[in-house]
Amino acid sequence: MKIKSFLAKPFASYIYKGIRKGMVTAVVDQENIFKSLIKTGKNTDFGKESGFLQVNSYEEFKEAVPIRDYEQLRPWIDKIKEGKHNVLWKGKPIYFAKTSGTTSGTKYIPITKDSIPNHINTARNALLCYMAETGNTKFADGKMIFLSGSPVLERVGGIPTGRLSGIVNHHVPKYLRTNQLPSYETNCIEDWETKLNKIVDETITENMSLISGIPPWMQMYFDELIKRSGKKVGELFPNFSVMVQGGVNFEPYKAKLMESIGKKIDTIELFPASEGFFAFQDSQEAEGLLLNTNSGIFYEFVPASEIFNENPTRLSLKDVKLGENYALIINSNAGLWGYNLGDTVKFLSTEPYRLVVTGRTKHFISAFGEHVIGEEVENAMLQTAAEENVYVTEFTVAPFVSSDKGKSYHEWYIEFENKPEDINAFAAKLDKNLREKNVYYDDLVGGNILSPLKINMVQKNGFIDYMKSIGKLGGQNKVPRLSNDRKIANELIKWTANLQEA
Repeated sequence: MKIKSFLAKPFASYIYKGIRKGMVTAVVDQENIFKSLIKTGKNTDFGKESGFLQVNSYEEFKEAVPIRDYEQLRPWIDKIKEGKHNVLWKGKPIYFAKTSGTTSGTKYIPITKDSIPNHINTARNALLCYMAETGNTKFADGKMIFLSGSPVLERVGGIPTGRLSGIVNHHVPKYLRTNQLPSYETNCIEDWETKLNKIVDETITENMSLISGIPPWMQMYFDELIKRSGKKVGELFPNFSVMVQGGVNFEPYKAKLMESIGKKIDTIELFPASEGFFAFQDSQEAEGLLLNTNSGIFYEFVPASEIFNENPTRLSLKDVKLGENYALIINSNAGLWGYNLGDTVKFLSTEPYRLVVTGRTKHFISAFGEHVIGEEVENAMLQTAAEENVYVTEFTVAPFVSSDKGKSYHEWYIEFENKPEDINAFAAKLDKNLREKNVYYDDLVGGNILSPLKINMVQKNGFIDYMKSIGKLGGQNKVPRLSNDRKIANELIKWTANLQEA
């Protein structure tokens, strides 16, 4: 046994015991974090303007602090960019995490001295939980790759600014630096295709034991490895035993990734964002991700059906129910208050608090009153693809609103790895599976108000070419599963195959 894997065992056991203890104290930990946040927040510009001196309970907090999105928080961010201190949190942020919003353009999310441990330690804890549960520590001796954004930082208002994955790259512990790939120089390459080729150059002959990234970009990496070597990834890297992923729902990509690997390996799912690291897979046995309840974030949960109401119901952790779809609201030691993250979650367990990410509050289709969400289309696609023995590379869905006598319908843009034998039969089965998951959609199709869904087949690498065309290839960027308009669909038409010829 090598030194790193040997030393990892007792540390993993220690951390794992602490996390298990935290499962029992989750509600109390949340209450203590709330009190601590208010105590510090009282001395900030935001806290003074919001009347934190009079806030002594969660009920009073809800009266004082409305739910905000980034646009409503922007005036406070602008003050920080002007060089002001004690605006949202004490002092100034140590970083801005730069991310792109669908409506806000570039967003600058503060990361403070108090909040950076949330980002660093949670990823570490996920790996240590895995080690403690499975006993697999050997991967710590091999090479590890973290497909991330560039670590090159610019300065905005004097504050180092960059992609979250690039910021976190500066905090990789020294004992892991010698194991980490790709090289710093390669990580700094901005163009994704150039970077991918260099990553393959640097890793194809190495002893890779852990690979981490967003699933669609890991698939691109695997495809290039297979193309160059003529081998499955698991054969090329015989000691590859752990894959870590996050950023999107893993399930739609899982079958193709595993087929590319060619052997069974363990996977660890994460729920990170620029605003915080919220949950992680703590067990290979239990379903769902463990909510990070003692890491500087106080969570609120709004029934997803109410998120756009003027005064929605706001719940703390102790009042959530199983199976309910909630919009996730956060308050944190990064200085985010009543912040609507834009993600929706559903609890699978409350002892401990484990959840799954079900979609985005802005990513849905309700052009006809059906309110179809990401979880429903992904599950319908997974079920249909499994039944038809088909691999799907990528897909997205948009409404088609008829302007003549024909009925409207949902239009699916799908890139297949292997095409169905009968695309019309596949579409009919997909429509049936979606109807079983959404009663409103079922009523609209059954009532002859909507036509059954239609499929446009996207040519090979069409989604990659689309992302390239809008300057969002690689990094943390991903294609939305659902849109309530046709902006993406109208662009994807350029890469659709002729259905009749397919």
